[in-house]
Amino acid sequence: MSDAEPEIWFYHLERSTLDQVLPGLLEKTRERGWKALVRASDPQLLDDIDERLWTYRDDSFLAHGRASEADASRQPILLTETTENPNAAQALFIVDSAELGDTKGFERCFIIFDGRNDEAVSAARVRWKTLKDQGANMAYWKQSPEGRWEKAA
Repeated sequence: MSDAEPEIWFYHLERSTLDQVLPGLLEKTRERGWKALVRASDPQLLDDIDERLWTYRDDSFLAHGRASEADASRQPILLTETTENPNAAQALFIVDSAELGDTKGFERCFIIFDGRNDEAVSAARVRWKTLKDQGANMAYWKQSPEGRWEKAA
């Protein structure tokens, strides 16, 4: 784990849903050899993600667990509502209005928000400004008309 400040990447969903985007980002995270922590404030959203990660492809699944379960520290992908990092993940995914919390120890933090939800966009703008004022190392990604991710800032 790194003592340096992580990269914080904002992902602005415009053409895809969280269900479509999150599994691919988690796959890329695992390909890097990193563990992931998916944090949400809404337990129902975590339930939905939990189910989706088992079923998002017919030929594959993403092994994961819940922070409340035994052996949480051994999970390659952990779903949580807390600001703790029990599996020593290098990548943090914020998928709703959950607190970012202490980012020390993470290599990269992903803040994923729905561009079709005005409240989510407003919250992301506030979060961006706050982090920018703190001198965070940030990037902003949005989807092209073809659905590819393009770095916009």
